[in-house]
Amino acid sequence: MGVPAFFRWLSRKYPSIIVHCLEEKAKEYNGIKIPVDTSKPNPNEVEFDILYLDMNGIIHPCTHPEDKPAPKNEDEMMVAIFEYIDRLFNIVRPRRVLYMAIDGVAPRAKMNQQRSRRFRASKEGVELVEEKNKMREEVIQRGGYLPPEGIKERFDSNCITPGTEFMDNLAKCLRYYVADRLTNDPGWRNITVFLSDASVPGEGEHKIMDFIRRQRAQPNHDPNTHHCLCGADADLIMLGLATHEPNFTIIREEFKPNKPRPCALCGQMGHEIKDCQGLAREKQGEHDEFADTVPVSEQEFIFIRLSVLREYLERELTMASLPFPFNFERSVDDWVFMCFFVGNDFLPHLPSLEIREGAIDRLVGIYKDVVHKTGGYLTENGFVNLERVELIMQAVGVAEDNIFKKRKDDDVRAHNRYSSNDMDNRGVKRKAEDSDSEPEPEDNVRLWEEGWKQRYYKTKFDVDATDDEFRKKVVKSYVEGLCWVLRYYYQGCASWKWYFPFHYAPFASDFKDIKGMFSDFEKGTKPFKPLEQLMGVFPAASGNFLPPTWRALMTDPESSIIDFYPDDFAIDLNGKKYAWQGVALLPFVDERRLRAALADVYTDLSPEEVRRNSLGSDVVFVGKSHPLCDFIRELYFAESHEATEIPAELCHGIQGILNLDEDPILPDKPVESPIPTLRDISSNNAIGIKFKDPQYDDGFVFKAVVLPGAKIPNKVLKPGDWEQSNRGPWRPQLGFNPNRQQAHLGQSAFRKLKGGQYSNAPPPRNYQQGNYRPSQRDHYPQNQCEFYTFQE
Repeated sequence: MGVPAFFRWLSRKYPSIIVHCLEEKAKEYNGIKIPVDTSKPNPNEVEFDILYLDMNGIIHPCTHPEDKPAPKNEDEMMVAIFEYIDRLFNIVRPRRVLYMAIDGVAPRAKMNQQRSRRFRASKEGVELVEEKNKMREEVIQRGGYLPPEGIKERFDSNCITPGTEFMDNLAKCLRYYVADRLTNDPGWRNITVFLSDASVPGEGEHKIMDFIRRQRAQPNHDPNTHHCLCGADADLIMLGLATHEPNFTIIREEFKPNKPRPCALCGQMGHEIKDCQGLAREKQGEHDEFADTVPVSEQEFIFIRLSVLREYLERELTMASLPFPFNFERSVDDWVFMCFFVGNDFLPHLPSLEIREGAIDRLVGIYKDVVHKTGGYLTENGFVNLERVELIMQAVGVAEDNIFKKRKDDDVRAHNRYSSNDMDNRGVKRKAEDSDSEPEPEDNVRLWEEGWKQRYYKTKFDVDATDDEFRKKVVKSYVEGLCWVLRYYYQGCASWKWYFPFHYAPFASDFKDIKGMFSDFEKGTKPFKPLEQLMGVFPAASGNFLPPTWRALMTDPESSIIDFYPDDFAIDLNGKKYAWQGVALLPFVDERRLRAALADVYTDLSPEEVRRNSLGSDVVFVGKSHPLCDFIRELYFAESHEATEIPAELCHGIQGILNLDEDPILPDKPVESPIPTLRDISSNNAIGIKFKDPQYDDGFVFKAVVLPGAKIPNKVLKPGDWEQSNRGPWRPQLGFNPNRQQAHLGQSAFRKLKGGQYSNAPPPRNYQQGNYRPSQRDHYPQNQCEFYTFQE
């Protein structure tokens, strides 16, 4: 979900949804490491049935970590991925299924965001190299010291895209990893493992959701299955709620803002590259001169309990005296839908709705006021009632003018506070060169001034705001997008080719007469092939991952699609402070022109490239002791090789269709290690076979309901837990930094030492007794601090 602030807002408003994970560590005796026995009961006092891994959230931090030394080569990257999965398996300890899903070819609506990210990554990489070279020269001229530059080639994270050799190798390595763990780890002995690699179309989290939806539709599905999904994206919270499974938990790394990062020039901590002085660090040992200087700390994990979030939402969304029966499950779906307006991966957020300004609370308030007029819910099973949505949008539209004016007033007040606190300890204003502040970007739209709508359309779309037909065109595309996104979350991909063809959203007040703007999506659309997607999302700088003649289409001035690959592009900050928050003004790829250009180079593909450009299948693995093992083994040795259904009784009620793998992993057949530092599996106990989800009948609709027989978890919230969620929108908070010995804005909390002392510094100068209220108290033994928050 394209909302970086969403999880922060959610965890503050509903703090009891989060609990810290207990992780049992391996022990060491006489130099021998004793691994954790994951077959034993879970130390978190909850037993999970299925662990789903959205693998891209694992692959990225393992291949190019931000807070520790990067792996030296691809083999080390693969080992880091294995170790990360091991940690998650140890914490969660699933008893039935492990499902690993890697992003495959995405719907076109997602490809535009991927294109923006990859072009940005390439641009930032070039800028970083230029900055490093410039700063290195300046530091050396000043007589500073810098470690000699290594010859190591920069890792291009754009290779983490379907169709590349890297992703193909990752799939091979994961097959080996699964076989090894099924053979050697007692905690894996009875686990069914699904691997959906990058050759299988679909985003990882949506392949997982499709699996859940299809299994729920089977007669043998256990309605009390306890799901645990790993991933850091905020949309996983929405997707988990959308399943209406009562036992759903998300595990993710604990979010720690402002984590220290090493200087990209000298590798030392405590400063950024622009402040590097080239000071030689103190040697810690005889051979320590060029050693890595980044302190490595292991990231901790948290559980997000969606059952508790449902408790909060039930309290917040329940409405009395309705002209129709209240249905909590329907209201949850409406809440999920309303969250789309503040941002998602497929549509830009509406200009008047910002998370930090309490946009979701505002939408919920409007929803509860207007629902009496709508006569029913906004959504049903992933389908949108546009007539009712228009009532919500018009209510937001009425307030837009005041929202923009208040936003400006708040920004001015915050700026003034920052300025007043920009003093040294003697109360003297700091010099400009001592300040980290940068000049504010020029805002030509000025939403807080009369005529904001005209300026917005002229500046962002280069059209006159009086052009009603154009505005309707933008609104129509946005309405289609809302219908597409909700269908994607509840029913699967409604169209592989649809996308929102603008960089900016319309205003809420533009949503007029939208009822007839959408009917349905084109049937039978198909995903791109992997190499085709690479051509649609890669900048020319990443063309080395493509075949030579395909790559030439990105760089040859005579190429018919050269305009798709600009060397540079503008980033519109669009009211934000940082470039990563802005809008990358890239041209949209014309699918017809792209396919026409590729038609001339398809014949140049090698057999290996043809294989990487084809679409693959999921694979299911089990060990020798699993009830399904003998059944699969018989399929490989049977005379008939037809697709066969899984007998539900052999696999915890899970159903699907099996097809023979061309290069299978089989019991007693050695598995060669693709990583030189890891040994071959000589006595393999695993078996693998292709898997296909159960197929729907034509016209099937996923029912967004709690299934019959499901037991709702016991409620855990106490009366005091409601106080936090009832405080309304979060405002800027006062932070107290003991090291600077002064109060300042911008931090979420100030630290108080246990016992009531404020470190060695005085309390904030504008501290008033009674203004500080405890937040969720997290204790950190290393500094013996409690965290409190302040609200104006």
